[in-house]
Amino acid sequence: MNIAQLLTKRAAEHADDVAIIEWPEGVEQRLTFEQLNEQSARMAELLKRKGLTTGDRMLVFVPMSSELYVAMIAAFRMGVVAMFLDPSAGREHIDRCCEIGKPKAIVATSRAHMLRIMSPAIRRIKHRFHVGRWVPGSTAIALPLKGDANETIVEVDDDAPALLTFTSGSTGEPKATARSNGFLMTQLRVLKDRLNLQHGQRDLATLPIFALANLGTGVATLIPGADMIRPGNVDADSIVSQIQQSQPTRSAGSPAFFERIADHCAAHDITLENFESIYTGGAPVFPGLLSKLKRIAPNANIHAVYGSTEAEPIAQISHGDITEHDVGEMLDGRGLLTGQPESCVELRIIHDRWGKPIGPFKPVDFENHICARNEPGEIVVTGDHVIKGYVNGRGDDETKFKVDEHIWHRTGDAGYLDESGRLWLLGRCEAKIDDEHGELYPFAVECAASHRDDVRRSALVSIDQQRLLAIETDSVDAIEAVKTSLAWAELDDVRAFDALPVDKRHNAKIDYPKLRAILKTND
Repeated sequence: MNIAQLLTKRAAEHADDVAIIEWPEGVEQRLTFEQLNEQSARMAELLKRKGLTTGDRMLVFVPMSSELYVAMIAAFRMGVVAMFLDPSAGREHIDRCCEIGKPKAIVATSRAHMLRIMSPAIRRIKHRFHVGRWVPGSTAIALPLKGDANETIVEVDDDAPALLTFTSGSTGEPKATARSNGFLMTQLRVLKDRLNLQHGQRDLATLPIFALANLGTGVATLIPGADMIRPGNVDADSIVSQIQQSQPTRSAGSPAFFERIADHCAAHDITLENFESIYTGGAPVFPGLLSKLKRIAPNANIHAVYGSTEAEPIAQISHGDITEHDVGEMLDGRGLLTGQPESCVELRIIHDRWGKPIGPFKPVDFENHICARNEPGEIVVTGDHVIKGYVNGRGDDETKFKVDEHIWHRTGDAGYLDESGRLWLLGRCEAKIDDEHGELYPFAVECAASHRDDVRRSALVSIDQQRLLAIETDSVDAIEAVKTSLAWAELDDVRAFDALPVDKRHNAKIDYPKLRAILKTND
């Protein structure tokens, strides 16, 4: 079944309901489900006239907007695969992804079309469409689209690809992940269930996959009028004004995004009583952020979601389920509590052999590799919404294994299950330190440090057998206080910085290679 059929069904059921609210250039605009369906049909006709056909790939460089979802749904209708990559990863990454994906068309903002100057692979793409200012040699996509509509939705098998995405490739060759129509529909069902999406809600959406889930369930999507490429640097004042104007009942976003919103509201004594639920994930979510969100959104159920690109969601926990005892355990280095694994996944902790291929296993043999409760190891998962493999099998040897005919995914994260079956995170398996003091998971130290009000971020690395903790702080007293509170970690040094380097995508994950270079330079 083509996922566009599900979206078209929602359009028929909720024709006059608002599908998308957005603020281009600060002016509110609305698109109903019927208008979204009509515009995507006209875009599909445009793609057809340009010669695109089922199985072709279209590279999309458009931020969250009505234009993005019109283009994406149009591609689905045609059986064309929508291809996404991270342009901030650099020219080499872009060229390699294009070599793997071989897009036949590109739809991009005027600014993104400038990548043609630096990327031979982008220049070779045959069909070009642009959003925004005029681009030479490109067809404009300006809503509302005029012209004929293609009402036909191409029949495809459930396993026909719909989305193609890539890892950043920061540690090697980028891996391509193809999400089929059937997989996307399963994922949308899971998100609808686990996030309790219901028709009539208004969702402030900052992540594209959640907006797609909204469109599949009749939820109105509010797209912030802000540059969401850098969620940790958004204009919080503008977004809060939009929230107050449109009164969303729910939201999902990265921790960096919600830190900005929560800090702005706290500084200006603003409460957002309209929110009934808030979900945050995509990077570590520490209890301090959940408490901040509860203070500024007192009527909301606040949830931290743990997942990965290959499996979303895996586990979640609400602010109210974290006890004082749990906080004490985190302060003592037990890691980050993420809650019960979701019922839609099977999760196991296996003995850590990260970096080496494992399996295949018979069920009885697999049981011998499973860790006992409270024993750290690798987190592995399987389920209908867990990616079963990468395009061309690149990366499967390191991250997949079979138990009989069931494919399991190795997250690369370390953790354990406690006596109650709750999942605790210990960070990346490869980050574990084993030195003269014993084994230490840096993430457990960072989790404990995050509870301090005078520490915005922290990162622990081992350099030349020295345990070095870098903290982002404005307090001159923070170093000694941190050394005292984290005595159990046997740190060799604590160093203070105005800002620690973070990833470009979420603005929340520490850029450890860059941090190591900084620390070595400062020695």
